[in-house]
Amino acid sequence: MHCTYKKYRLQFRNPSGTSRGVLLFKDTFFLKLQDEDRIAYGECNLFLNLSSDDKDGYEAKLLEVCKRLPVEMSALIAELEEWPSIQFGVDMLLKDWENGGKRVIFPEAVETNTFTIPVNGLIWMGDRKFMFEQIKNKLQDGYKCIKLKIGAIDFSTELELMHYIRSQFTSTDVEIRVDANGAFSPSEALEKLNRLSAYDISYIEQPIRTGQWHEMASLIDRSPVTIALDEELIGLNNLEAKLDMMQVVKPDLLILKPALIGGLQGADTWKNLVEQQNGSSIVTSALESNIGLNALAQYVALTNTDVAQGLGTGQLYTNNFPSPYSVDARGLHYNGIQSWDLSLL
Repeated sequence: MHCTYKKYRLQFRNPSGTSRGVLLFKDTFFLKLQDEDRIAYGECNLFLNLSSDDKDGYEAKLLEVCKRLPVEMSALIAELEEWPSIQFGVDMLLKDWENGGKRVIFPEAVETNTFTIPVNGLIWMGDRKFMFEQIKNKLQDGYKCIKLKIGAIDFSTELELMHYIRSQFTSTDVEIRVDANGAFSPSEALEKLNRLSAYDISYIEQPIRTGQWHEMASLIDRSPVTIALDEELIGLNNLEAKLDMMQVVKPDLLILKPALIGGLQGADTWKNLVEQQNGSSIVTSALESNIGLNALAQYVALTNTDVAQGLGTGQLYTNNFPSPYSVDARGLHYNGIQSWDLSLL
């Protein structure tokens, strides 16, 4: 048995706007465990400027993991609390290994050889024309859930874009979700949420920046729009920190990105905590390749949910790995008859 890791550069099909600029590519890391009979993979999806493990020593930690994996196996996962994306990759790798090195993470999810998960249509930030064209295309394609990243242009213009959707579709026909990425100040947030509520918004992610727990709690109490926490979860890597935040903020909805919160086990912990407070959660990609997306999809498929998830990102890259997955307005589809091509790894 031998373990190695490799850095891989994913190239965006079209440059994508974020609050931190334009994304042309994204680097990710793959763990590979093999013997004479099987090869298993795990994606360690380091997200620069966002992951709490975006720090010195990342590749040294990957090398250490590779040296220890053949002997220590699952004992490693608990030790990787401060390296959540590596934790995700190791968890994925070991589940793949245990299930024969066939990209099967949860056998019960793929036993029928097919499943579909509803997904939202993601609208990247940009100027009005860029966002409008994306919205128009998603609606023409038949998406029933549109998620807009906002904060890059004038708020009134962003409201115009939502008005365009609502002028054609009611909230029963098309769901609107909004991701503010902390763009609002606490003093202006409630007024903006009131304006957003006119468009029957399903929820808004992270209206104010992280770390303002009491301000966020107050906002959740008064907001006419459901508030979801996203970046707020990043860096809260131990149970005590998670409990502290949940007790103060008392969120109704959590956005779970396993690569940023300690893998599937971390997602389970957050999911249990919010459900104890009668809240819910949605799983979203952190721009993984199809290898990481496969683990997320099988994890979600276990719940047989009819709520749209944030898993429609596999088509973003020109050099993603051919896989059993496809995506359209109806959702993310798994067809086990189709094969993987991981020759580049």
